[in-house]
Amino acid sequence: MNGELRIRMSENGRVVIPAAIRKALGIKAGDELMLHLDEDGMKLTTTRLRVARARRIVRKYVKAGVSLVDELIAERRAEARKEWK
Repeated sequence: MNGELRIRMSENGRVVIPAAIRKALGIKAGDELMLHLDEDGMKLTTTRLRVARARRIVRKYVKAGVSLVDELIAERRAEARKEWK
């Protein structure tokens, strides 16, 4: 779903995320959301989508088949071996 929807804030500051938006983003009750404020307004997104975006950004700089986790573990083990000598 693209575009804009008009919603109204209640007296106590609550807004309802329309069902079509919740469905498009896969939002369910209890999900964690991120609200970003900038000079143009605010942006609401899911933590899951933020993590996926971060992974796409990092993947641009990491060769295919390379595991950053395996590299980090190997580095930590090497450092630990140096400390115990």
